Order: sequence, then structure tokens, then C-alpha cells
Amino acid sequence: MVNSLSATPATQLSNKLPRSLKRLADLAFNYWWCWNADQSLFELINADEWQRCGHNPVALLEAVSYERLTQLAIDPFYLNRLHQVVEAFDRYQAAKNTWASRVAPQLSQDHPVAYFCAEFGLHESLPVYSGGLGILAGDHLKSASDLGVPMVGVGLLYRQGYFHQRLNRDGWQEDFYIDNPFERMPLELMKNGQGEPIVIEILVRQRTVKVQIWKVQVGRVDLYLLDSDRDDNDPIDRWLTGHLYGGNQETRIAQEVVLGIGGVRALQALGIEPGLYHLNEGHAAFCLLEVAQLEIQKTGQSFYDIEAAVRDRCVFTTHTPVPAGHDVFSADLMDSFFAHYWPQMGLSREQFLALGARRLGDPWEPFGMTVLALRLCRTANGVSELHGHVSRQMWHVLYPDKSETNVPIGYVTNGVHASTWTAALLSDLYAQYLDKDWSAKVSDPALWEKVDQIPDQELWWRHQVLKERLIAHARFKIKQARQNRGESPEWIAASDRILDPNILTIGFARRFSPYKRGDLLLRDPERALKIFGNPDRPVQIIFSGKAHPADEEGKRIIQRLMEWCKQPEIVNRVAFIEDYDMYTARKLVQGVDIWLNNPRRPLEASGTSGQKVCFNGGINCSVLDGWWCEGYQTDAQGKGINGWAIGEDAHTSNQELQDKIDSDSLYQLLEEEIVPLYYDQDKAGVPHRWIAMMKASIKTNAPAFNTHRMIADYVTRIYAPGSKLDVGRSFAQVPL
Repeated sequence: MVNSLSATPATQLSNKLPRSLKRLADLAFNYWWCWNADQSLFELINADEWQRCGHNPVALLEAVSYERLTQLAIDPFYLNRLHQVVEAFDRYQAAKNTWASRVAPQLSQDHPVAYFCAEFGLHESLPVYSGGLGILAGDHLKSASDLGVPMVGVGLLYRQGYFHQRLNRDGWQEDFYIDNPFERMPLELMKNGQGEPIVIEILVRQRTVKVQIWKVQVGRVDLYLLDSDRDDNDPIDRWLTGHLYGGNQETRIAQEVVLGIGGVRALQALGIEPGLYHLNEGHAAFCLLEVAQLEIQKTGQSFYDIEAAVRDRCVFTTHTPVPAGHDVFSADLMDSFFAHYWPQMGLSREQFLALGARRLGDPWEPFGMTVLALRLCRTANGVSELHGHVSRQMWHVLYPDKSETNVPIGYVTNGVHASTWTAALLSDLYAQYLDKDWSAKVSDPALWEKVDQIPDQELWWRHQVLKERLIAHARFKIKQARQNRGESPEWIAASDRILDPNILTIGFARRFSPYKRGDLLLRDPERALKIFGNPDRPVQIIFSGKAHPADEEGKRIIQRLMEWCKQPEIVNRVAFIEDYDMYTARKLVQGVDIWLNNPRRPLEASGTSGQKVCFNGGINCSVLDGWWCEGYQTDAQGKGINGWAIGEDAHTSNQELQDKIDSDSLYQLLEEEIVPLYYDQDKAGVPHRWIAMMKASIKTNAPAFNTHRMIADYVTRIYAPGSKLDVGRSFAQVPL
């Protein structure tokens, strides 16, 4: 028997399982299962418990009765499925001849890429993410694992994560928090040889804060999350890792000290010496200071002597297209957090603060995290072609000797992890008609040309089934919300009549920030009512998303939508799903006909939800911003062949006028193009011209907007430039 005191959590869980099911523990503690294995492997154990535990396989296996486990332990059907999944998992973990090993052998496990981010969205069972930045980070790690890129992730483990959302009877968002049960999650607390937690110390607000380290396995990549919730910390400091994006500026800078400086120290304590540090957004930029300080201690040289060596080991990705969105801290805050630190770097206060100053010599200039990252990283990139252009404009002030076009900020357009976001029904279809290993060749345009060989009826019935599942999920969530609000029995029962799987269905889900214009459809309420309430060719829409707790205008937008939902003509045509998470996101991107995105240009750095929709046969209707500028394609007459562009190139600095232009454009597209195309169906109800656009959406966007292509760009252009094969956009020709 393994000593339970020294055993890993996976081993401890395995010891509780029947002999033939022990490998379930290995799967439960590695998120590989959520994008490779058939998830019904866990759901079949106990479907109700699977829902109750939030799709957390560790909590499920801890909660289910031993009697039920012994039933499965002698079920040949279940054991055969488990055996197949375990074999695939073992092959995956043991693989040595990976894409990265062939293309960039100079990247090694001895000196991995350390990928720092404030949030990671791997799966709904690990709720330490808020939205797009975290989902992108999670997809980044998954593709790095698939391609064999030596990488470790570094982030924070938030006791209560991002807030949960509920709407009251007035449609007003209320925020609440729930503790994450770390001990029943797929996490391992890192311990030393004596079985004690590995702890690092950081000086925060003149107090020593002790931080412990948890490991999450993401295929072949390890993600390390830092946690200050320890009994030996001051109660205030225990909450440093309490909430994601919560608190005031003092909380924010303290969290970023823990992430940046603490992250570097955590890797050092674990014996990991990164070959490269990748900062995903400016939240982690303080890690650059710690890398510099370690180099100063090691060499005995001055900061300015080692500055070039630090820069050579660090790269930076920015995600924010407006100056106001970048973290900046006052000189007073920097004094209170770093007065002890700059002497260790051999710098004066003025020299230290200048590292983050946008304009040198201004005593009131705040300390900018993006400025620090741009100054101390050898490369910087935006996350779409347009965002790269906007970033060069925004930060030209830092490079007065260069023209705007020569500002050293490039771009790597974001993508999505195809295996995570493609519905199993569509994945099966691609395996039949494209290639059984389609997800390993996802960036090959020739592969996706075979989409045209899929019979229209085959693609359509699978899409309709996924839409039915989405609607069932929406009804369940809406009924649950109405019950929780104590609504009338009649209003609760009416949840079962919301939405219709035979109707054109639009999805709109994202953070409800004013610039994303979640209520653009309501600008002309009467015109909107005619579109959505049309008895012959009706349209329905599903909204989901949260407003930041401090964003009153964002909350008002949600409230206006909730009020609009109640009008008799559209009461069953408009739905709002509360408490948006990755589970609801998958249902939405896999089930909608149209994905709507209408931000104010150019405030969408990239966006990835619309990319997920493409893998599932959905079609984008979006403002030409972010990734859609690159994805949208037209024919010789200027008509969209793989989606629609709202407002096209009609730009004005007058926001009120721009809102009118874009809303009029959206109404016109719905009335004259989208709705007629959808309802142009044959006697069997199959809309062949619509399906042609579905196929165009898939085959033009799937090979370009995936994280395998994105990671290949990072490897060959940023991590290891001069690799054996600079694949760039030619990643499709490189076998995985």
C-alpha cells in the first residue's frame, strides 16, 4: 500500500477506486480529458452528480457511492471505453517526436517557456477565469501541449474566482461569490521532501506574505497557481488571491506583485529555470524586475549592464487597444510597495519609476505595466493585424526616434483550441469526411476544402440537434433563475416555451461593457420588434454575459435587455442566460446559427468567440474589428461569402452617429440578407444556400484561426526565431 501521507492526490484517489477503475484517477487529475477523451466517461458514472459537482471529475469520484463504482468495475462496455481512453492518454503523454521537437529543438524541457497570465480558462471546473484573456491563455497551454512545446504556466489560484451573477426581478445584476473547494479539485499542492508545502515569501505592504504553489496538469504542460490563503498570513493578505479583478488599486498592485515577483520565485523554488518568459498582458510585468534582480545577484553587475540580457529572455503580448485599459499605478503606490525593492536593483527611486513612465521627466507620470513590459521585453505583439496597428499608434510616444510604422510591436492573431470548442457531433463528421486525425492537421487549408464533400442534409441535421441542445440548456437555466427569484408558477412554467429550434437563432455572449454595445439591437425598438416578432420568418436571440461589478452602465445594458425580453411579441424570442461560464459558452458557440459581435471600432483587440462558432458551422455577423478584419471574405461584387460585416468601413468619431450607422446596417442585413437566406429552404426544410455559407465559414476560417497555428507563429517568430522551419502562416504544410 502506498503511504497516503506522501502519495500524490491522484494516487490517494486511485487507492479509493476498484482495481479496474484506478486509472480514472490519472485522467481526473489531468485536464487532457476535457479536450481528448469522451467526457461521458465521467458523466456515465452518475449524471446527476456530474451536474451537481460542476463537471469536476475529482469531486465526482469522491462523491459517488462505492456500490456504483463496483457496478462499473464489471461492466465490459464501460471498461472497454476506459481502456481506449487510457491507451490514448498514455501514448500522448509519452510522445517524444512532437512538432516542436522537430521544428524548434532548441526549446527544451530543461529550460521551458514560462507563460505568465492573471487568469486561465481551462474548463468550468476550475473557475479562475473571467473571459477572453483567460480562455485564450487556457487554449494557449492546450495547443502548446498538443504540439510538444516545452512550457509551464504561471498564474494565481483565486479562492472565490470571478464573481457569480444573478439578476433580480428588476433585471439588475447582483454579484456574489462562492469558495472554490481546492481540496476536491484537480489540483496538487506542491510539497518538499518532508511533505510540507513549498512556500515562497514576498514583501507586500511592508509585511511578509507566504505563498504556496498548486499544480494543474494540462496534458504535457504544468500550470502553477499561487495561493496566499494560508493560516500564517495576515487576514488581509490571505485575500490577496481571493478574487479575480476585485478590490481597489492597492489590491490590484498587490496581486500583480504576487503574480510577477512571486511567480519567478515560485519557479525558482520548484527548480525550474525558464529559457524564456512570456508575459500575456501587462498584469505580470513585475516578473521582469525579479528576473533582473536575480541576474544582478548572479553576476554582480549593475541593472544597466544586465538589462539587455533580461530583455533577451522576455517577450510580451498586449491585449488592450485603449490606453485606459492598461494598468497604471501612482508614484505613491509604487513607493509603498517598492521602496525596499529598487535599492536591491541598485537603482534610485527616479531610475526605478522611469522604467514604467510613458513620458520621462514628468513627476506626476504614473507607473505603467505595459510601458515596463515594452521597455524590458525583446518582442511585443498585439493579437490581430488591426490591433498591432492600433498598438503602434498608441505606444509611438515610447519610440520618438522611429516612424509609427516602425514601432517594434508586431502581431500574432489569436486562435482557438479546436478540440476544446468543436462539438463532438461535428468532430465526428470531420473525422468521416476530412480525416480521422483532423484536429492534428487543423491548420491545413487543403483539409478544410473537403468540407464541400459533406452532404448538406448531414451537416444540417447535426447542426439542428446542437441547436436543440442549446435551447434545452437555455430553458433549464432560465427556469432555474426564475425559481431562484421566486417568480410566479406561471412565469416559471413559461420557461419551457422559450425559443424554438426551427427558428433562425442569434447568439450574443461576452462581457457587458458599454463599448461592446450589447443593446445595439434596441436602438430602434420598433424595427427590432418587427424583425424578432415576425410571425412568418421569426428571429430569436440568446444573450449571456456579465458586467464588471463596478460597471454601472454595463449593468444598465443588461437591465434594458431583460426589460425588452418581457414584451408580448417577443417574450419567447429573446433569452438571457445568467452566470456565463465555459459550459454555457460551449453550448452557445456550438448551437447558434449567427454569432453577433458589434463593438465600437477599434476597441476589440481580437475576440475569439466568433472563431469558435466557425468550427461548428455558425456564421459571423460582426463589425470589421479584431480578427474579423482578417477572417471576413467577399466575392467580386463585394458580397460576404463567409459571413456579414456590420457597417463595413463607415467610420466616424461621433459615437452617437456611429451607433446609428451600425444599427441601421445590422437591421438591413437581417431584413434583406440574413433572414431571407435562412428561410430559403427546400421541401425537406434544408436551406442549401445557407449551408453553402456555413461551409464557407468553416473552410475559410478554421485553418487560420486556431491555436495550433497561433502557437506555431509564437514558436517560429518569437520563442525561437530562426527555427528549422519558419512556418508562420505556412503551418498547414507542417505535419504534427
